[in-house]
Amino acid sequence: MVTDRATRAVLLLPSPLLPGSVHDGLRDALGRHRLEASVAPARLDRGEGAVDLVTRWLHLVGPGTVLVAHSNAGYLAPLVRAAGDAPPPVVFMDAALPPADGSCALAAAPFRAWLATLADAEGLLPPWTRWWPRTDLEEALPADRLDAVDSVCPRLPLAYFDTEVTAPPGWVDGPNAYLAFGDTYGDERAFAERHGWPVADLEGSHLCFVTEPDDVASTIASLVERLSA
Repeated sequence: MVTDRATRAVLLLPSPLLPGSVHDGLRDALGRHRLEASVAPARLDRGEGAVDLVTRWLHLVGPGTVLVAHSNAGYLAPLVRAAGDAPPPVVFMDAALPPADGSCALAAAPFRAWLATLADAEGLLPPWTRWWPRTDLEEALPADRLDAVDSVCPRLPLAYFDTEVTAPPGWVDGPNAYLAFGDTYGDERAFAERHGWPVADLEGSHLCFVTEPDDVASTIASLVERLSA
């Protein structure tokens, strides 16, 4: 349902592991909630890394923009906010989080070790859609939609995950909110609660914003209102 509040701009920050087009349905659904959304480009050219994404996204943040960061993009959203003149609110959507202070790599050590077993001789990872058995992914996406995503899913170098990011001082003090899909990011959801952020839950897979964009958009709109209160 569209409310009578003023239209706000939302910048969707995708994980570079997925094609930005998977966010198109959510972008359109947010528009029905007076959130004028756009999808930030996240595809990396050869030799580019996380720093390039932060720079690219920073130039898209205008006055009144709200960032919505999904998955691995959660590590980078605080850096985008800290680099701008008018720090925007951030809704972390089933996203990874940097530490409250200090540095971290873009993959925890056990996960990084597992990724190394997937990389080819040139250090390239397969598309994200092929990291797990297809039957597992079909629980998140119908087969026809999975094929469409798989056909345009990028391949990242393993080295991307070795990048270390340093958390901006005080980033946990917000304004931040967290939207969790199931319990995949249970530790991150608990982190958000400990720091007093608005938190919302939707039952679904890590990609439920693809299959249930209106439910996700409605919840994001509610979180944006709470951050704006």
